[in-house]
Amino acid sequence: MLQTIGELLERNARFHPEREALVCEGRRLSHRQLLERAKRLADGLHRLGLRRQDRVAILSMNNAEYIELLAAGDWAGYIVATVNFRLAAAEVEWLLGDATPRVLVFEAQYADMVEALRPRLATIEAYVCIGGPAPGWANDYEAIVRQGSPEGPPFRSQAQDYGPLVYTSGTTGRPKGALRAQWRWVRTADAGSRMSELDSDTRMLLTTPAFHVGVIGYALQVRWCAGTLVLHRGFDAANVIRTIQEERISFTFVVSAMLQAILDAPAIGDADLSSLHNVVAAAAPVPVALLRRAFERIGPVFSVQYGATETAGCGMYRHELKPFGDARDVKRIASVGHPGQGTRIRIVGDDGEDCPAGTAGEVWTFTDERMDGYWNNTAATLEALQGGWFRTGDVGHVDEDGYLFLVDRKKDMIISGGENIYSREVEEAVQAYPGIVECAVIGVPDAKWGEAVKAYVVCASGASAPEAEVIAHCKRLIAGYKCPKHVEAIGELPRVASGKVNKVALRERARNSK
Repeated sequence: MLQTIGELLERNARFHPEREALVCEGRRLSHRQLLERAKRLADGLHRLGLRRQDRVAILSMNNAEYIELLAAGDWAGYIVATVNFRLAAAEVEWLLGDATPRVLVFEAQYADMVEALRPRLATIEAYVCIGGPAPGWANDYEAIVRQGSPEGPPFRSQAQDYGPLVYTSGTTGRPKGALRAQWRWVRTADAGSRMSELDSDTRMLLTTPAFHVGVIGYALQVRWCAGTLVLHRGFDAANVIRTIQEERISFTFVVSAMLQAILDAPAIGDADLSSLHNVVAAAAPVPVALLRRAFERIGPVFSVQYGATETAGCGMYRHELKPFGDARDVKRIASVGHPGQGTRIRIVGDDGEDCPAGTAGEVWTFTDERMDGYWNNTAATLEALQGGWFRTGDVGHVDEDGYLFLVDRKKDMIISGGENIYSREVEEAVQAYPGIVECAVIGVPDAKWGEAVKAYVVCASGASAPEAEVIAHCKRLIAGYKCPKHVEAIGELPRVASGKVNKVALRERARNSK
């Protein structure tokens, strides 16, 4: 049984040496080449002073070097700390101060930011630049690779070593760095590949940022099957459609906004998408109307998965999504599926007891695929992990068949007039209004009720959402106290890297609009 991702890299290079492992920006690496470059890079970093379980951080958009660095960390036992490139300089400084890396790998476009921060980055002993000429104070990435020994450094990752240090989105406060041991990443790759229905012919397209667990996790899944990862710099609907055709992509994952953009792209008109075998919808359930449209254009290739930076969760296979089925089938689309083979879930009330079917509580998961703890944050670890169970902070309920329905983040729940209001239920009602394609609900201060419900909506081209009409529409679907008191149309919803709506940003917008 494999115990580290480094062993998986070795296995693929031995048994599938010439198969494509990575395609990115015109570069193509076989499994043999990926391992060779990872070992050279790992040794080059060792020559800069890195030892097993030291941190090396990376500040970059998606590129082949990003995947190579993750592979080098997995092989040698370095902890690769991934940095959100969208953060402001002060936020990057805080995160690097928390991760305490000895080496920072950065993309050339961020050189000015990094140079300004250098005097305050006390733990960083060496800088490595990719994607452009290295400043005088930094090393050139390719030079580091060339200088490295093909044998790699004189140490290897161990089962209990930590893998990548992946930070949460920070939607409820400072980001937290989640750590999983190598053996847990192996379990994640194995179980995830089965949930994703991957095989050795899988050609996977990923377009979301590599600093997020989604890219890291899915990349391991396709590596588990010795398949091919096709990585884009970022999401662009026309480029996605073109790549699906040219690279014969069989798997990708999207959030609702990405799927909407793909279906709206002119290029989809005569595109050949027949290679697609599985399109996973993640982050939040896809509205039924959008899913029906996707089925009509692309086919019955959609599935659902739910998890977090810290843990695996639930999913629904392709055969379970039936947007044209009976009422029970359609209702189930709003769920995030059932636990995977290696996962158990509990719905826990405020009293610490399990909730019966249909009653909402906090979602807890138990799985080998969860984190071991938060880096440098014992208090948060003790709060999140209870006897091996991970408290997700999500509020949901299960139906009589064990399918999980999410209703809110625990910290996002709205309390109006003493009543608990779950945003998901309100959002579903609002999105049923003709012409509204997306909705996000938050609580805003209210002198009478404590909090009032406010809905931010995105309308289809040419459509509108008059506040009074939307509120009246909602009153026909849900209780009056749950209905929005305010409705505001905006061009697009703010999102975090995972694709989830950034409700912190919406609350800030609401405060500033007073």
